[in-house]
Amino acid sequence: MRSPQAPRRRTLPVVLATAFLAAAALLVPALPAAAHDELIATDPTADAVLEALPAQITLSFSADVLPDAGATVIEVTDASGASLTDGTPEAAGTEVTQALAGPASGAVTVRWRVVSSDGHPIDGEFAFSVPTASPTPTPSASPTASPTASASEAASPAASAEPTAAPVESAAPASPLPWILIAVALVIVAGVLVYVFASRGPRKTAGGGTAGR
Repeated sequence: MRSPQAPRRRTLPVVLATAFLAAAALLVPALPAAAHDELIATDPTADAVLEALPAQITLSFSADVLPDAGATVIEVTDASGASLTDGTPEAAGTEVTQALAGPASGAVTVRWRVVSSDGHPIDGEFAFSVPTASPTPTPSASPTASPTASASEAASPAASAEPTAAPVESAAPASPLPWILIAVALVIVAGVLVYVFASRGPRKTAGGGTAGR
């Protein structure tokens, strides 16, 4: 004769399997959304000390950036705040280039903003430096001026500005993992409650009737 407890014992694996599948369905679609593209390299590098302003700068990202008009913005300024950009930035695949022009002096700051392959805008900044340009000495008014007077007319070069901080990336969005773990716990608790109530079936009394436990 088959034991009345057999169907109830087979119920627990079914409940646990259902809870596992529900947890997996919540976890799998949430994983890819946790990461965005990021800046992986620059030319020149952050905090580099160059002999002169380069003809262009290049930013390299971990994935393709959107080449749409207005999606990429790059600002390059020297220590005085003067703009050094020449034209608009060009995005091609994972790289963005920006032509430069002008007499740079001291620290050069680069601020950038692009739209990554998943449509999420990211931004940051970095800096490098070039030598501070010395001003042209004023010609002497008299050819018979003394050497001391001529020497005093030459301006001393200003101290080179300190380079700014390394690239600063936007904070990544909060991880959805805590909410996923809470959902998994709720599903498992619900499965256990279903099993407990299913195991509390009616039983026969001594008089032939049925009664609950």
